[in-house]
Amino acid sequence: MLCGMSTSAVRIREMVADDYDAVIGLWTASGLPFRPLGRDRRDRVAAELASASAIFLIAEQNGEPVGVVFGTHDGRKGWINRLSVHPKVQGRGIAKKLIHAAERRLEERGIRIVTCLIEGGNGRSEALFERLGYVRHDEIVYYAKRLDPEV
Repeated sequence: MLCGMSTSAVRIREMVADDYDAVIGLWTASGLPFRPLGRDRRDRVAAELASASAIFLIAEQNGEPVGVVFGTHDGRKGWINRLSVHPKVQGRGIAKKLIHAAERRLEERGIRIVTCLIEGGNGRSEALFERLGYVRHDEIVYYAKRLDPEV
């Protein structure tokens, strides 16, 4: 069903809690690592959805979720992460539409700096964001402290 769809049929909408299983399915199909016992648990995602800083979007074709992006902001800088498009429809501009939609929503909230985090070795995502005007900053070192190994 996914193979014959054109990008003109793509509709971007806000994610709702009932989309959780479809999002997990997209992450699984595209090989995106996630933590279903931690930060990606159903209740945690639902809590984030309810927050003012969440911009969680779904790309649909013919009513079927085919892509997702999670965006957030801290009031001054926006973050685009958790971008995933079903492998059967990758390369058709869906990721670009999701990114642009997240950027617009961030801008509507007064956010003028948009950043992204890409896991090492994901050259396709790096190339996509570079084509969309994002600049790589190798001089920035990312640190994380996990208070729970599942978050």
